Amino acid sequence: MTPDGSPVLGETPEVRGLWSAAAVWIKEAPAVGRVIAEWLVGGASEIDVHASDIARFHPAARTEQHVRARATEGFPKIYGISHPREQWLSRRGVRTSPFHSREVTLGAEFFEAGGWERPQWYAANEPLLEEYADQVTAADPTHEWDARWWSPIIEAEHLAMRERAAMIDLTAFAIFDLSGPGALGHLQHLAMAQVDRPVGRVIYTPLLDPRGGFHSDLTVFRLGAHRFRIVTGAADAGRDGAWLARDLPADGSTVLTDLTSSLCTLGLWGPRARDVVAALTQDDLSDAGFPFGTTRWVDLAGIPVHMVRISYVGDLGWELYTSIEHGLALWDALRKAGGVHGMIVAGAGVYGTTGRLEKAHRLMGAELDGIRSPVDAGLALPKVKDADFVGKEAYLAAREAGPTSILCSLALETGVRRRPTGGEPILTVDGASIEDALGRRSYVTSAGPAPSLARFLLLAYLPPEHAVAGGRLLVDYLGERLPAEVLTVGRTAPFDPSMARVKR
Repeated sequence: MTPDGSPVLGETPEVRGLWSAAAVWIKEAPAVGRVIAEWLVGGASEIDVHASDIARFHPAARTEQHVRARATEGFPKIYGISHPREQWLSRRGVRTSPFHSREVTLGAEFFEAGGWERPQWYAANEPLLEEYADQVTAADPTHEWDARWWSPIIEAEHLAMRERAAMIDLTAFAIFDLSGPGALGHLQHLAMAQVDRPVGRVIYTPLLDPRGGFHSDLTVFRLGAHRFRIVTGAADAGRDGAWLARDLPADGSTVLTDLTSSLCTLGLWGPRARDVVAALTQDDLSDAGFPFGTTRWVDLAGIPVHMVRISYVGDLGWELYTSIEHGLALWDALRKAGGVHGMIVAGAGVYGTTGRLEKAHRLMGAELDGIRSPVDAGLALPKVKDADFVGKEAYLAAREAGPTSILCSLALETGVRRRPTGGEPILTVDGASIEDALGRRSYVTSAGPAPSLARFLLLAYLPPEHAVAGGRLLVDYLGERLPAEVLTVGRTAPFDPSMARVKR
């Protein structure tokens, strides 16, 4: 048994050339043998195994105490029925942000992400349910399963963000600095996107494996001629850190530094977000003075803050990074300034589910994995950079061939109150399975409410003939056939597709 119940596969981060194929059930052994052979020889396997990558565990998850506790808790779940959102009970509170005490006071419901305690919603926001009573639709109370590990408070927090502003703890982000004369060349070799951009620019990029599938996707900030900051999700910290550390120049010209435990992060978004931060600085935070997709250091209430103007939730705002010791002071300053503008503190349910789905943003491990190409995911760039990068040959071939499936946003028919969680098959209106030319079946990759649209959204890959806006399909959810329609195709967002809210 492992801490998360999955096998331990792949090359060890500590010793090059030392490979693991452990914690493998006998029924899976032949497939794992093939996976390891393909991975060892070609750099990637034909199926996605990121959830079994040996590099996935953070240091605290590798301790004997943690492994024993999680294995003991996990063993009874092997043949049991666990909810997809079910949280671990053992070994909690191992990693907490500097805002933790404030969040406990607000009644945070903590979910775990990479060992971090991350607020999913706040009991203190329960009064918002009355404020937005006509816009929040709870799960059908006759289906208790649908409501597990979820709260309608998330939807109310979402609506308050869209109307005013919300502050979200993002300290679980993994943060790495890549610096030195060889930093640009190393990152260019790994990144699909062009990272040789002006200092102060923000670059979103996939990192591909040699087969052209997704190894990860992350954000890069160019901080200097020879310095880049790389931010990725908590669950991908180990894998991405190991990938970035591979093949660093042997001459020592490039250094990778893990800053995750040195920095804390807050997200602030909503139509009044600029008003909140403007009260704490003399800097020009207008759209002209601080354009979308740029980053710089700003003093907020006398605190040095690295401000990054991007948005995963689809509204005006910034990610705010500062040193751990300044975290509480920044939190308190923002809450005081935000009180005038009706700002709330919101949970990661808004960040990772409702806001993300309304903007059709992809998630590693859900929409993005080793068997999908950027072409299928709608992330192919207009121009391919001249510099060589891992997976470039396969990426060019995928561009030439065109998508075999297209990622689409679907919505359940209005009035349907069931709540899929992901993994459900997509069917034709006649009840037939849907497969693309490679034999891959269509299924829900992510699902959740879209309070701004009063709909329930799903993301799914569909073959081109089914990827048509307005098309009617079915979702096979626990034996029920739920009617759904294709809302948008490709990267077009169901909410604010013109990005007017983000770039104002």
